[in-house]
Amino acid sequence: MAAVLLATTAVLGVVGAPGAVAATADGGQKERQARAWLPQPTGPYPVGTTAVHLTDESRPDPWQPGKPRELMISFWYPTARPAAGADRAGYMAPAAAAHFGGAESAGHLNYGFEPGRTAWSDIRTHARQDAPALPGGKRPVVLYSPGLGDPRTWGTALVEDLVSRGYVVITVDHTYEASEVAFPEGELATSVFPGMLGQPGLDIGAVLRKSLSTRVDDTRFVLDRLGGLRSDAGLPAGLVASLDLDRIGMVGHSAGGFTALQTMHDDPRIVAGVNLDGQMHFPGPDGHTGVFLPSVAADGLDRPFLLMGTNSEDSGDYHHQPGWDALWRHSTGWHADVTLTGSRHGSYTDAQSLLPQLARQGAITPENLRGDVGDIRPERAVDATRSYVASFFDRWLRGHDDHLLDGPSARFPEMEYAK
Repeated sequence: MAAVLLATTAVLGVVGAPGAVAATADGGQKERQARAWLPQPTGPYPVGTTAVHLTDESRPDPWQPGKPRELMISFWYPTARPAAGADRAGYMAPAAAAHFGGAESAGHLNYGFEPGRTAWSDIRTHARQDAPALPGGKRPVVLYSPGLGDPRTWGTALVEDLVSRGYVVITVDHTYEASEVAFPEGELATSVFPGMLGQPGLDIGAVLRKSLSTRVDDTRFVLDRLGGLRSDAGLPAGLVASLDLDRIGMVGHSAGGFTALQTMHDDPRIVAGVNLDGQMHFPGPDGHTGVFLPSVAADGLDRPFLLMGTNSEDSGDYHHQPGWDALWRHSTGWHADVTLTGSRHGSYTDAQSLLPQLARQGAITPENLRGDVGDIRPERAVDATRSYVASFFDRWLRGHDDHLLDGPSARFPEMEYAK
């Protein structure tokens, strides 16, 4: 889980339901499910999305022996016409939403929202399902990897905003790590991690090393498949032609942040990466915390990367994290490090915009809310995350530098710039 394992016209904040209870037919009361909305993208382009099922026949699934590795990914891309009404894609597939909101989901363990109290299946994105891609030539591609236990949808606010600025973004579910993955034939693959937590003598370091190695393999497989796509591959019209595979970046949260930079180290196809609060030192084979540094930290990177930390325990800037410090010292490529004041580990995810709305409807306690996203104003955290990630990719995938990453910014006093 992102926090558990790696740590040992909607306007943001506006909710639709005015109360938390509804009258029953006999005059009694029952709890009404909480509802929430994602913040609007800020760029000029409408958003389209489509989901794709991939199977790696050459690789056995490390979590389910005897099965080939299967993944669900989603393409998010600029389109011509905004989504409206029934055209708006759901935030999660119905079966995934039902499981995510339950007591056995990794999402519940990660974030502590009340099981059964949120209508996750009612949340809508701003994307038009299976829309044709907007003509206009090739666009830079960004991959997104979520935190351990989080579904690929948990970064949708950031993903949609990048797309609205002209990027194609591909989100990846890491099957049997993600809280749940819904496949087209009806299978729901749920996370192995909740069942592991109670096992005596569990070697957390070994689990993390296996997980992170699997994630890098997943990402490189996706890159391979992108390189082999044809215009008649059954994807929305114009999508394949819009992919500029010479300009690929990657961003991830928590374990996804590690995945972004480790894959960048292992695979030259990724030219720039962003790590959103992803720890990069882990328990080693002898069980002692901090003795294992992955190769990306030990070797460093020769291409640009951005570290974005929080005020969570074991986070902060590179001075406070052995893995980040090693990466910083050993890297020759451009790099910067910022920390969002008042934030917590979930602040760079959809938790920052969705959970405060749920808290006002009683679906998560104030204590859990503070532990998940801190006390920074949600709209400020969302704006800062979007702005810094977009500034980074604009600079290194498009050659447009707005100088936000040159140093401390009066526009975002919440962001502390490390030297």
